[in-house]
Amino acid sequence: MALERYTIEESISRAPEILVRLRSHTVWEKMSVRLYFTVQGFPTPVVQWYKNEELISPASEPGKYSIESKYGVHMLEIHRYLILMNNRIAKYHVLVLNSLLISLCAVPLPSEVCFTHIDVQFLEKFGVTFGMEGETVTLKCALLITPDLTRLRPRAEWYRDDVLIKDSKWTKMYFGEGQAALSFTHLNKDDEGLYTLRIITKGGVTEYSAFMFVRDADALIAGAPGAPMDVKCYDANRDYVIVTWKPPNTASESPVIGYFVDRCEVGTENWVQCNDAPLKICKYPVTGLFEGRSYIFRVRAVNKSGISRPSRVSEAVAALDPVDLDRLQSSPWCGDVQIPGPPTNVHASETSKTYVVLSWEPPVPRGKEPLMYFIEKSAVGSGSWQRVNAQVAVRSPRYAVFDLAEGKSYVFRVLSANKHGISDPSETTPPIQAQETIGVPSAPGRVLATRNTKTSVVVQWDKPKHEEDLFGYYIDTSVVGTNHWEPCNHKPIKYNRFVVHGLTTGENYIFRVKAANAVGVSENSQESEAITVQAALSKCGSVQLCFAFLLLVKILIPTNSYVSGTTRLHPTENSCPSHPYGLTLLNCDGHSMTLGWKLPKFSGGSPVLGYYIDKREAHHHNWHEVNSSPVKERIYTAEDLTENSFYEFRVAATNLAGIGLPSDPSEHFMCKAWTMPEPGPAYDLTFCEVRNSSLVLLWKAPVYSGNSPVTGYFVDYKEVDSEEWTTANEKQISHCYLKVNDLHEGKTYVFKVRGVNKAGMGKSSDISEPVLIEARPGTKEITADVDEEGNIYLAFDCPEVTEASDFTWCKSYEEITDLDKFNAETTGEHSKLYFKNPDKMDLGTYSVAVSDTDGISSSFKMDEKELERLMTLSHDIKNPTIPLKSELAYEMFDKGEVRFWVQAESLSPNASFRFVVNDKERHRIKCDYSNGIIEMLMDQFTIENEGTYTLQIEDGNAKNQSSLVLIGDAFKAVLAEAELQRKEYLRKQGPHFLEYLHWEVTEDCEVLLVCKVRKYIWKHFPGSKSASPLKVHCTPEGIRLQCFLKYYADEMKANWESKVSSGEKMRIGGSEEVAWLQICEPTEKDKGKYTFEIFDGKESHKRMLDLSGQDRGKVIGGLPDVVTIMEGKTLNLSCSVFGNPDPEVVWLWNDKKFELNEHYLVSMEHGNVASFTIKGVSSEDSGKYSINVKNKYGGETVDVTVSVYKHGEEMPEIKPAQVAKPRIIPPPAQATAPPEKAKTTSTAEKSSRK
Repeated sequence: MALERYTIEESISRAPEILVRLRSHTVWEKMSVRLYFTVQGFPTPVVQWYKNEELISPASEPGKYSIESKYGVHMLEIHRYLILMNNRIAKYHVLVLNSLLISLCAVPLPSEVCFTHIDVQFLEKFGVTFGMEGETVTLKCALLITPDLTRLRPRAEWYRDDVLIKDSKWTKMYFGEGQAALSFTHLNKDDEGLYTLRIITKGGVTEYSAFMFVRDADALIAGAPGAPMDVKCYDANRDYVIVTWKPPNTASESPVIGYFVDRCEVGTENWVQCNDAPLKICKYPVTGLFEGRSYIFRVRAVNKSGISRPSRVSEAVAALDPVDLDRLQSSPWCGDVQIPGPPTNVHASETSKTYVVLSWEPPVPRGKEPLMYFIEKSAVGSGSWQRVNAQVAVRSPRYAVFDLAEGKSYVFRVLSANKHGISDPSETTPPIQAQETIGVPSAPGRVLATRNTKTSVVVQWDKPKHEEDLFGYYIDTSVVGTNHWEPCNHKPIKYNRFVVHGLTTGENYIFRVKAANAVGVSENSQESEAITVQAALSKCGSVQLCFAFLLLVKILIPTNSYVSGTTRLHPTENSCPSHPYGLTLLNCDGHSMTLGWKLPKFSGGSPVLGYYIDKREAHHHNWHEVNSSPVKERIYTAEDLTENSFYEFRVAATNLAGIGLPSDPSEHFMCKAWTMPEPGPAYDLTFCEVRNSSLVLLWKAPVYSGNSPVTGYFVDYKEVDSEEWTTANEKQISHCYLKVNDLHEGKTYVFKVRGVNKAGMGKSSDISEPVLIEARPGTKEITADVDEEGNIYLAFDCPEVTEASDFTWCKSYEEITDLDKFNAETTGEHSKLYFKNPDKMDLGTYSVAVSDTDGISSSFKMDEKELERLMTLSHDIKNPTIPLKSELAYEMFDKGEVRFWVQAESLSPNASFRFVVNDKERHRIKCDYSNGIIEMLMDQFTIENEGTYTLQIEDGNAKNQSSLVLIGDAFKAVLAEAELQRKEYLRKQGPHFLEYLHWEVTEDCEVLLVCKVRKYIWKHFPGSKSASPLKVHCTPEGIRLQCFLKYYADEMKANWESKVSSGEKMRIGGSEEVAWLQICEPTEKDKGKYTFEIFDGKESHKRMLDLSGQDRGKVIGGLPDVVTIMEGKTLNLSCSVFGNPDPEVVWLWNDKKFELNEHYLVSMEHGNVASFTIKGVSSEDSGKYSINVKNKYGGETVDVTVSVYKHGEEMPEIKPAQVAKPRIIPPPAQATAPPEKAKTTSTAEKSSRK
């Protein structure tokens, strides 16, 4: 039976045969999938499932696989298929075997699936949103999803500044029922930014973005700053955490002077201030935390007005050591250790001006007991150690050390301790100094504002030179003329371009930018030019608007960003630039060609941003784009050309409005390498300063220089209708410009330029376009002047200027870029070039050209003479001089006092003075501001007073000084006169000491007390008979009546009659040789007869003078006969005049009358002081000046010779001035020939007067 059964089985045995094979499946991730196949064979085959060559066992991964076999049908079920390791295809195969054969069936299982395209449309979008701190805001979009499949539902994600937003207590998200919304429960400035909604489907991502602005809530105290923002915690440990934040924008408030950090334990509402004094930087290490507790933090800003609102609280942070768990689980850290070892790797992980953060590594091994640390510091060189945390146990492996002396260096060491004891100190750190590792950033550079929409403006700026760890930038704006600044953004932005929204259409705004980092906020940048808020493209259609957007994207977004490709559109000519012209081949190497072209004549209302070049082979019709991005320079090298082929090129210019019309096609250029030894052609021939007989030709040096450098150029020209060329320069010139003269007005010329090197004359440039030699009507030239502050500048006005015009200032026809030497300022049609520190290096030719104006330009040659004139004028303005009526002089008083005085033309009450005598300042100075008289009185004039006397005057910016030298014979004369006056004064006081009491020692060693006394006894004074007639002498205070005697003393009983009494108005005095009466500031009331009576002991003698009238005109002041003065100074001639009736005063020049104007001024002060002033004396003012004083009784003429020498010449030798002698003017004929009786009376009167 057994044999029979074996025989039967042997006869029916079959190898495994797979009837239904495994098929490929495409499934979604996390879906379940079943794989089936059918097999037959005898004996019954054994089936084994494999994945990627590995046997599948349901027991190895419970719940993932299920295997069934029924009636030859075998199944493998995979629950929730997952994509692992980015491998989207898995290969499953089945191994079938029995005793006869093994069969294999395999199937790949890809996870990607072909599906219907899902279209997402935004039906409603959130726009630019403006909110305020504390408000509730929702950003919402309405969506249309086609088709709306349950299994293929999209996913909505919200981003702020490209950072994914998650649900929190501040933000709530909703997506469903055709809407996606993001709600803010309590706005803070932290929420400001660019918000992006991304709808993610299996086919791609659809997104939309808009900016949300969040301004500060109203301050609790007027003028207080806004709240800080973005408070974060890091480097947390058992009792320590570092808190950082960002500073607020203070546009109109006073600057922030510091910050306060507050902490609160989670679960409580008890806020504790962490720092006592305001922090200067946006970072603070908070210590003193309790291990195992969680904390939140907030920050408040402080300025001089008060404290801000608190910031949004930080995320909760736990005071735990992050390595504690590792320590407890790792045996090498533990062990049977009692006293721990010293810490290692002690270093300063952070430094600032106010603290140093020390970090270290715990000891190894350390044991299982809790560790504490003690920090010690030592000033470098002191040799002594001081424990820093004597009162506080430190449990974290880092600690912030405060109270370090500024500028000192310290070393530190750390000790570890547990309950068993303290370790040895760690290794000492290198010297560490508390200082900022970064500084306050410098101010951003040039700020440029451009139009965007009718309510927004695009602001761009240059990054600062020192951008150290920047948080970002703040932008402020102000309406022109208000000087009131408002913040544009309230949270720092990282990039240097920003769109300012919410502006008023048609209003003029200016902008400024400042940078911020952890140390502080930079200075404000320079203000942008004013811009009117209008739509950027008011004349363009929708096609142009699309182009402008694409062009801005290409220019402003880096090349590695998500935008790619090029769009070439050609809008209308109204707002696009005109076509370039003058395409020239500048070099060729057989595979590339270098081309140059000229600037479009008109920019279309906005600056040209670049150029596009097209090419085509000769006899081909289609143009091909050479460059996909615009090139800014007017020279370009076209690559990948075919050697010996002919090409045509054309160029189009582009601006914000679009791409202008292309230029005419160039000549056919052959792509053959240049090998000639001579230079290639010069290019870009342009004209400027076209006048009636000349112009200036400019060009650029050849790109191909040949076998040697270019050494010079020749310029050729001819009339358009002529065939004969004329060379403008006989010798080659090395620079790339030439002024061509001797041209004929009204003729039209063309020009060309040839370069020269050692090999010879090179290839000529292309012939220029024709130019008409004719000055434009109303042509303006550059002017040189000095402003009110003394700054030298060149100025040029161009009424034809447009919004797209630029003033380009050049020196030697090369654009000026040296900002240390020059500063160009342009306002409307006026432009000025300021010289910062002018010197001889600034000599040369300066020019200015105005773009977009059909070639308006001008030049100015700054030679030595002109520069000297401007510098002299600048010096006079920066150092103005106070004009003086009189230089420093002296006057002797009765007591021997010496009065030094100066009179200025005018002084303000704010004027200040210094009187210096031999380098020592005197302080007894008086000033009469109304008359400009400054005086200093010296009571005792002694031998020690010999030297130089200088009076320095300063009134605002104006200064002057006057000096008087009293040395040698001049000083001795003054000293003698002072001593004489002092002795006479003492003598007049009666008996007095000639020598005061003093002691002397004789040869016999006796001590004598000695003094000398003088006593006067008068009996007869014979000198009284020699008294002279009374004479009138003019003084600065008025007039003085004098009587000269051989000898005079008070005992002679001299008397003055006619309303005379000694006092402030009239003073009586005298010396041994003269008796006088001083009348101060004489008026009409002082007229009358004056009698001087003197008694000599026997008889009295009288002298009389009639001042009651009927006196001819007289000059009693005493003018000098010769005056020498430097050119440019102010000359003033003053004298007192007298006569009754009042005389007529006439000033003459070379015996002729002259016209009075601003140059010649005449005045009469106090009715008797005549003044003649010449402002800005020149050599033409030299000559004889006369004053003619006369009335009906006659008069006098006094002549003064004025000599003027030029600035820089040696001052002529000046002889001591003499008082000019008057010439008598007889009375008119009718006054000198009266009737006989009158004549006799007149004669008697004259005799009595004599």
